[in-house]
Amino acid sequence: MSLPSNPHPLLADTLHRVVRRYRLPATPDTQAGAESLQPADPATTLAITIEQTRTSIACGTAPSPGQQHRFTHALADLIHEALLPIGGDAAFQAILLRHQAPQVQEYASLSAQIDQDRRSIHAIVNAIAHPAKLERRQADAQRDQLARLHALKDAADWSALADTARQLVDSGALDTRAAQGLARLLASAELDRLQRLAALGSDIEVQQYQALLDRQAPRSGTDAAIAQGSAAQLRGACVETKAAQVLDALAEVLNKTAPAQPPYRVVTSMRVPAAMPGSTDRAKSEWDAVLLRQAAPIDGKPCWDVCLLVEVKASIDAATTDFARLLRGLQLLASADRDTVYTFATHQGEVSLHGASLADLPTEVSELPGTVLYCSDAPADTRPRLLSAASRMQLLASDTSLEYAGKVASGQTPDLRDLEPVWHALLASPRWRAVLDQYQGLYKVRSLMVHLDDLSAAIADGPPAPESGEPKDAGTSRPRGERVQATPRTSGTIVNDDATLERCADELGARAAHKP
Repeated sequence: MSLPSNPHPLLADTLHRVVRRYRLPATPDTQAGAESLQPADPATTLAITIEQTRTSIACGTAPSPGQQHRFTHALADLIHEALLPIGGDAAFQAILLRHQAPQVQEYASLSAQIDQDRRSIHAIVNAIAHPAKLERRQADAQRDQLARLHALKDAADWSALADTARQLVDSGALDTRAAQGLARLLASAELDRLQRLAALGSDIEVQQYQALLDRQAPRSGTDAAIAQGSAAQLRGACVETKAAQVLDALAEVLNKTAPAQPPYRVVTSMRVPAAMPGSTDRAKSEWDAVLLRQAAPIDGKPCWDVCLLVEVKASIDAATTDFARLLRGLQLLASADRDTVYTFATHQGEVSLHGASLADLPTEVSELPGTVLYCSDAPADTRPRLLSAASRMQLLASDTSLEYAGKVASGQTPDLRDLEPVWHALLASPRWRAVLDQYQGLYKVRSLMVHLDDLSAAIADGPPAPESGEPKDAGTSRPRGERVQATPRTSGTIVNDDATLERCADELGARAAHKP
């Protein structure tokens, strides 16, 4: 277990004893996919087969024809499952439609930059026709047209906006600055793209594509999207508040059990300063909660060492998605100069951290336990999903899988051998390495994850009394030999009752009101 030099023994003991209810076994259950195909659960069969293949390669053994057969059959079943009109995967169906229809591909490409294009047009129009500017103009037909221009911008009616702009230019009655602004508007590629996007919206296949997207989540900017985002933000804030309370309790216990030792404290929302020399590219730049231990002051200024970095997630899948960014964030912190003191902004104010403490942080996955925790209050899935969402989508969205899916969607019965290029890419392509290693990735992330109630219980229980007989397997909620059983792919969101969310919101509001 990687901990700072001379760690508090109770800290190491607590982290060792806390139950890991999210943990997976090092090897998945092979009963669901090794001997017999499971058409009802192809994702699990794929996960097991991929892990068996990875193990074979790691042992220097060529994957067997049986493994290849199970892989292609399970991938075909996964594609058929995803294409179901009821209960299928709307995200995959949208990708397939985009792959097949050029106009849908164009629509998707234009949609990807719609926010940036809108901002650009808004800036141009506001510079010419903002209501505050129009109030200073004399009331006339030009002012009315400029007001209409501004209203059309707000309504996102891009064709009518372009027509109105041309009418204003043709009138010749505008001042030079306004005329130049309208000329820039009409010549802008952004306006051309927005008009083209609006025109494509009437295409039947584009409408089908948008309907598939709407099945996944409400459109950006709509009331439903705003409400969904607000609920997610509130839930995330509630979980972070609970995590901070649990860590505060840990710091209090550590300080009480060793009052003569340097004190511990907890800071939240610790932002990485720009002075860090490492790469910030796709690296975590803010840590949800950090347990610190006071170090020797430098030039009379209090300094601290990092003992435990904590990330709070409202769901298990969120931790898996976040892991690569977390590792890059650790590398950024570990790039610190050992002789430099770095100032970090936190919710509790600025804190000074020793560079040596940061430079000693582990960056290898095997060394993370004891230094990094993922915390959540999500219930443990008794039958975990063994194929990660990212790996599943990479398998489905490969060109080979999309070509196969297109044939299935058109009523054909393609040959399973058509999917063999995906198998060969899995074995040889660096781009597929993350898929080949995906189960081990899930295993490592879940081993770092604890439920907040379990962490709180470990803190409250204190060191365990010695037991006679065989010691208990601490740090896991399952016997070592137990295997995780296969589970169908499911989706859903965790919903807290309204009363709980309201209580959390009230507490957050009260904290903000009394914050100095």
